[in-house]
Amino acid sequence: MYTFAVRDEGSSVYNALTKLIEADANWKRLKKGNPKANLIFLERNNQPFWKFGHQPGLKQLTNYYRGSEVICRKVKLVSVLAHHFALKNQDIFQWLPESFIIRPIQNLENYAAMKSKKPRALEKVTDERGEFIKAFERHRNSGRGEAWIAKSSTGAKGEGIIISRSPDDLISAIENQPEPHIVQKYIEKPLLLSGQRKFDVRCWVVLDHEYNIHLMKEGVLRTSSDAYDEDNLTRITSHLTNHCIQEEQSANFGKYEEGNEMFFAEFDGFLKEKYGTSMVDKILPQIRMIVKECLLAIKEDINTDHLSYQSFQVFGFDFMIDAAFKVWLIEINGAPACAKRLLPQLTSGIFNMVIKQVFPSDITCDEQAGDCTEECGYETL
Repeated sequence: MYTFAVRDEGSSVYNALTKLIEADANWKRLKKGNPKANLIFLERNNQPFWKFGHQPGLKQLTNYYRGSEVICRKVKLVSVLAHHFALKNQDIFQWLPESFIIRPIQNLENYAAMKSKKPRALEKVTDERGEFIKAFERHRNSGRGEAWIAKSSTGAKGEGIIISRSPDDLISAIENQPEPHIVQKYIEKPLLLSGQRKFDVRCWVVLDHEYNIHLMKEGVLRTSSDAYDEDNLTRITSHLTNHCIQEEQSANFGKYEEGNEMFFAEFDGFLKEKYGTSMVDKILPQIRMIVKECLLAIKEDINTDHLSYQSFQVFGFDFMIDAAFKVWLIEINGAPACAKRLLPQLTSGIFNMVIKQVFPSDITCDEQAGDCTEECGYETL
């Protein structure tokens, strides 16, 4: 008999996964705060890893890798990738839009005051506004576009995003915020759907207990309700595809796709009909490469080989595709929600590829959570 505890009761993903586990006679649910369960679903912002792995003979698995937030916060992601590619003597901006870290003056003053007490801890604190101004001038002079986008390091659901062709306006807006921002080259020539609409691509990735990377074969495009307007950067529903923004601010929400979601099969059909190409030919090879590169960049720092408990984690990778079919990484979510239609595929993959591998049971995959072969809907990178 195995035991599990659920600390995150607000997650649709882990609520669905809990139902799968509870249907397996080999499992028993313990109270929320019990640190002695075999399987523990932690909360995104409350992860007491120090409590685990201390019971002799107790095998434990958690749903987060300690330290994984370094690629899930925008400022840290840029820093991690900059270090990773510097070690390889490669350009960081191969598939990450050119990005700069800018900290509000008050934020910098606070760091300066702290530096005398913790000089080594703060020696990597940077502000790149000077580099950003130079990059802005370089792009403008070369005719590669003047639009840039500023995003808070911890912002979500499109909150606090600014798009502008004025570096002064971007920096001024950041100065009024309490935390660092990323200023990133805006993709001014995106690939557009019918109705001349923007979209982004969400892919789900399961990083298992042995650090194998499993990319879910199905994904979703989150689409705009309104036509892309390159000349009007303030028309937010033309530029940002976040569901909450589209639903709240556009009268056209749901006009083109139910819930502004297009799944890969439909998108593939669109590519074949309009451009004579496919996701397999143009898009997926780039996505696979980016996902693998990002997770391998942090493997040495977060893997649990040296610990007395194991981890797995679900990541949501968000991409843009430009008019030349180049894929760009936008951000990585370490606790992603899932499109309702794809939730069974995501949770059965976690159950079969991770949980049942760590905690074998007598219940077969077909009886409980679907096929646990490749047909489960994943590919291992």
